[in-house]
Amino acid sequence: MPGVWRVAQVRDAERALMARLPHGTLMRRAAAALAARVARILSATGGVYGAHVTLLVGAGDNGGDALYAGADLARRGARVTAIEVFPGRHHRAAGEELVAVGGRFADRLPARTDLAVDGILGIGGRPGLPEAAVGLLAGLAGVTMVAVDVPSGVDVDTGAVTGPAVEADVTVTFGARKPAVAVGAAAAHSGLVECVDIGLRPFLPEPYAVIPTAEDVARWWPRVRPYDDKYTRGVVGVCAGSFRYPGAGELAVAGALAGPAGYIRYAGTAARHVRYRYPEVVTKDRVADSGRVQAWTVGPGLGTDSVAESQLRSALEEGVPMCVDADGLTLLGRDPALLDGRGAPTVLTPHDREFARMAGRATGPDRIGDALALARALDCVVLLKGFRTVIADPHGQVHLNPTGDPALATAGSGDVLAGLLGALLAAGVRPDRAAVAAAFVHGLAGREAGRHGPVTATGIAETLPRVIAELLD
Repeated sequence: MPGVWRVAQVRDAERALMARLPHGTLMRRAAAALAARVARILSATGGVYGAHVTLLVGAGDNGGDALYAGADLARRGARVTAIEVFPGRHHRAAGEELVAVGGRFADRLPARTDLAVDGILGIGGRPGLPEAAVGLLAGLAGVTMVAVDVPSGVDVDTGAVTGPAVEADVTVTFGARKPAVAVGAAAAHSGLVECVDIGLRPFLPEPYAVIPTAEDVARWWPRVRPYDDKYTRGVVGVCAGSFRYPGAGELAVAGALAGPAGYIRYAGTAARHVRYRYPEVVTKDRVADSGRVQAWTVGPGLGTDSVAESQLRSALEEGVPMCVDADGLTLLGRDPALLDGRGAPTVLTPHDREFARMAGRATGPDRIGDALALARALDCVVLLKGFRTVIADPHGQVHLNPTGDPALATAGSGDVLAGLLGALLAAGVRPDRAAVAAAFVHGLAGREAGRHGPVTATGIAETLPRVIAELLD
């Protein structure tokens, strides 16, 4: 799995590597990779020769990377203009090389720009942008923007965006992915991310977080064995929906049916609706009457009255793995002691408002830190939903799901995810991996459903079996 490292980890690795290299080698490597990526973009729209490239140059190494890359492009015939964001403070050697090969410095934007390079702030930059940079970016609206290492203005270690920041189409990050290109609003500002090898890997410690791939999820996903029957594949219980919200029960069951479990038991007051929609599902009114299961999903549309709390208590007492979502989270937020003494794994799937009910505070700029804190406090796996969903376990392992899509922010989408996650738990998948796998394929299904019109929870559920089949093929 690709790793994600914080700034201090990357800085330590850079120092260790630079101690073994001639001066300036690391910057040259980064600049060459940046120039190659820019050249590929320009080649798709007319070629490098004669293209107009504008460099926004800061005072640090990021600006040096941009200037050396600009010199490489100028040698290939591009018309390169560099603009200093901090006048008089650019990397001198890189600036001299740019001018020597035909590039130029200017104090205003050129009349034409085909592509711009953001070399304003590097990984040492603080969140936000200087006023001069904001004005320059406004003049480049609509121009393809390539960020150097991270988009300038974002919080590199948390992925938060708390002020003006570059919105890149492509980010070329060097040696190691930083949180800003993988999580939070900054991930959306990063566009397409390309991590290029500059020799850091042997010097990096264990990553702060990891990003699952399709290969990882396919490897974890249970396959039907020749000797399996419906029970050995896993029995999942779904306690969701109510008289008021019967659709939540149907959607959670739909998610469970898409998963690897062989048998679905439903418990709740939407039983009649579930039976009508899914005759293969065995239904009861109460968890206590449902029979044995290997895992439960509890909460979507359940309500928060005494009946709902009784259902949650019954499921918790069964001592099997559980996914708790939606109203189930509200009930736990009221009484976290419900989890006391629980030996079986629990996965919590809050969005930001549900997180606040559980944690007693709102999410902050550090979503990874928030998810880790809640996971440790409650000794549960936490799947904190968002554009880049964070999955954290109590032992400090963090996964960042790369398949999230804003289109998934639609009513009932989380119900489908919870049902699918429960089915993975019932099939014996480790809780953290079940959470990661469910989020990954749920995101793929949302993307696929969006190709055919507006995304709905029903559309996501209907798309899941095809997406999973393609993933496992």
